[in-house]
Amino acid sequence: MQLSLLALFAGALLPLGLSTAAAAAATEVPQTSVTFRIPATQHLQNLHTLPASTHATLSTFHKTLSAPLSTSNTFVFRNVTAGSYLVDFHCATHMFAPLRLDVSPPVDDHGGKAPKLVLKAWETFRGNDWDNKGEAVPLRDDVFDARLLGAKSYFMERSKFNVLSILKNPMILLGLVSMAIFIGMPYLVDNMDPEMRAEWDERQKTNPMNGIMGAASGQGGANPVGNFDVAAFLAGSSKKSDNASATSSATLEAASTPSGGKGKGKKR
Repeated sequence: MQLSLLALFAGALLPLGLSTAAAAAATEVPQTSVTFRIPATQHLQNLHTLPASTHATLSTFHKTLSAPLSTSNTFVFRNVTAGSYLVDFHCATHMFAPLRLDVSPPVDDHGGKAPKLVLKAWETFRGNDWDNKGEAVPLRDDVFDARLLGAKSYFMERSKFNVLSILKNPMILLGLVSMAIFIGMPYLVDNMDPEMRAEWDERQKTNPMNGIMGAASGQGGANPVGNFDVAAFLAGSSKKSDNASATSSATLEAASTPSGGKGKGKKR
């Protein structure tokens, strides 16, 4: 009698347990594992030199996952659900580009296999819109490669005195060229052909700058610059033309004056 009651009770509980397991399986959230790898590059050939504190974070609005650096130079995130994540690589000696990881809902292929989440990654940029995606990161053997930006530098080297840095200054170069022309011009003139030297001397005599330089040094007589009338030049006339017109007007007045007036004045 007791055995029959136990059998009936077990038969009643068996369908309830199967239905509970089926409901739990139906409501289970799909999860997957994501792996990131640090490849060897020219700037980082020995990956074992990375500090042990190197780790990566997978963050979104409501949660953050962290993965340490493994012996195979990879970061493995487990139990990752569907969503959009920001991947950061934290290292004390080197800097890596951040990534955007999108874990899409699973696609049921109706083949009897468990649905699998779709993984896609892009390079992202700080301060930009989240939808502004960079270059796509390919998925090779279910692993994403991290891109190394360079080594970190915490100290600024003190500038050293260098003579070449002074010679690179444009003003210093211009002064050196002018000095070379000033010193080397007399030697070039002395070594000129006689006919060319005579022609050069004739041109120097007709150069207006020679008179100005000679007047400034007191060897050219009157200074032509001192007799220059700026107002007359701007008005369109020269000082010589004004003097000539004044002289001609005085001559005409003297010619129009009667000669008898002068004698009468003497008689009085």
